[in-house]
Amino acid sequence: MQSMLVTGGAGFIGSHFVRYMLQRHEGLKIVTLDALTYAGSLDNLAFAAGDLRHVFVRGDIRDGELAEDLLRRHRVDTVVNLAAESHVDRSIGDPGLFFAVNTGGTQALLEAARRCWSADPADPRCRSYHPGVRFLQVSTDEVYGPQGPGGRADETAPLRPANPYAASKAAADLAVGAWRETYGLPAGVTRCCNNYGPGQYPEKLIPLMAARCLLGLPLPLYGDGLQTRSWLHVEDHCAALEAVLLRGDPRGCYNVGPGCESTNLDMVRLLLRLTGQSETLVRHVPDRPGHDRRYAMDCRKLAALGWAPQVPLQDGLAGTVDWCRANGGRLQRAPGAAAL
Repeated sequence: MQSMLVTGGAGFIGSHFVRYMLQRHEGLKIVTLDALTYAGSLDNLAFAAGDLRHVFVRGDIRDGELAEDLLRRHRVDTVVNLAAESHVDRSIGDPGLFFAVNTGGTQALLEAARRCWSADPADPRCRSYHPGVRFLQVSTDEVYGPQGPGGRADETAPLRPANPYAASKAAADLAVGAWRETYGLPAGVTRCCNNYGPGQYPEKLIPLMAARCLLGLPLPLYGDGLQTRSWLHVEDHCAALEAVLLRGDPRGCYNVGPGCESTNLDMVRLLLRLTGQSETLVRHVPDRPGHDRRYAMDCRKLAALGWAPQVPLQDGLAGTVDWCRANGGRLQRAPGAAAL
């Protein structure tokens, strides 16, 4: 792992991952590719200014020629695909965009990697690749669909996505599997639960509710708020991706999660306590279509690599609230952040 392409690296998880890897791997070069749509910002990469090990390129993962040029020019041996349209509500309004970016973009990246890394690029049936190369697709627990009480999806569970976002990610995961099986590409998948932490765009539950708590605004909560999710601090997610890259099966699939669950209402109550606000701010609003009741995963396969979450939920939420408090102006200026 000497030269890495990180797609979506100006976004929330991507920028944390770029920072994490640069800090921990002195000899690693990272090329960040990001289209800088509404949720991506060069502010998230300010820490890398002047670092000769980091190169930023503005571009779309659907541009296979660009991806291939970057892989060749920078001698990339590792691709981590974090680029995605990821907001379920937006996917309901514009499903075509989600399939174009999440599924089509992944396919374009897979093809670029196959052409660049193949031992014989002229032979489409060649299944041999340069030593040490690998492609890692970063996916979501939502591809498994809702889990019944007490149930947990392991990596062999069927994919049953219930909304356009999850379906577009499931399709991308299946493309990774197809390129692995048909072409022998060393490509794997990670599927993570809900992330949170400093710098998250204020359309997701935690930064939106934290910012509205700090402003004393009503907190719109879908339905009864008893939808159940697992929550993982973004730094723990970065550590999980590193563990998979260093010690995991290059062609494997790994679930990523803390093994504990909270309802959306419980998360909002924690944020209210951290900000000193009253529960009277909560406003229950009509539930959205395709809102799965519960996600839960079995993550023992990842734990066997020596990974375990390190950030307690209470501490992680407190740090996130502190970041929102210090960056309230930035949150309110974010494109599309009308909910604030």
